[in-house]
Amino acid sequence: MKSVKVRDKEFELFISETEILQAVDRIAEQMNKDLDGKDPLFVCVLNGSFMFASELMKRVNVPSEISFVRMASYQGTKSSGKIKEIYGLEEDIKGRTVVIIEDIVDTGYTMSLILDQLACGEPEDIKVATLLFKPEALKCDVKIDYVALEIPSDFIVGFGLDYDGYGRNLPDIYKIK
Repeated sequence: MKSVKVRDKEFELFISETEILQAVDRIAEQMNKDLDGKDPLFVCVLNGSFMFASELMKRVNVPSEISFVRMASYQGTKSSGKIKEIYGLEEDIKGRTVVIIEDIVDTGYTMSLILDQLACGEPEDIKVATLLFKPEALKCDVKIDYVALEIPSDFIVGFGLDYDGYGRNLPDIYKIK
């Protein structure tokens, strides 16, 4: 579809599923090299990264575990600036390599909070993988190890990303018109 309506907003096709999956292939290949022999724990940040995590984990072939945390920072089309942890991490991460799987890094506030919380668990290393990165929107100093796609600061939906809970199921990514 070239355009979709999600709730009260019109969106136009921005990134096709084919392009997304090619980008996921690329970073999975790099992870397989970097994480070989490290017994990583992947931490998927819900809700938005569930589709990215699913596709990524199909391509990661190093022995690993996956766990889930749930964070929230968006209301409507803007970041609320308020981040709260809803579900926490239960695995022991001391001495392990942890890979955070995030759908999008824009301001960096959520990622900064997650990194600070995980550091308290004394992991050997923490790596960050994001499907989408908005460098123009970044307000925190966060290191991102694996970026599938860099995008401008448009509001987007699809492939797990939502507008007030809707649009996550779209296989492509759309930007607001």
